[in-house]
Amino acid sequence: MNKKIFENIVNHKISTVTADELLKYAKQFNIAVNKQQANLIVEYLRESKVNIFNDMERTRLIKEIAKVVGPKTAKEVNQLFLQFSK
Repeated sequence: MNKKIFENIVNHKISTVTADELLKYAKQFNIAVNKQQANLIVEYLRESKVNIFNDMERTRLIKEIAKVVGPKTAKEVNQLFLQFSK
């Protein structure tokens, strides 16, 4: 599969993920995210279109998520994004 197509699919999924899906992924990768945090993260992901394969864009996104859910959880969410981008 073309790398750009793969990136588009992953970025689209991230921008349309539901809180329940995010919780499922977090559990799968042993990341501590509660329902309220998942809702806040999902809301932010829907508002900001970001390319998680771009380090600068992902870093900016994680900094914004940290403001909403705290730095520890944001760091864990970043680890989840890194898993998606492999």
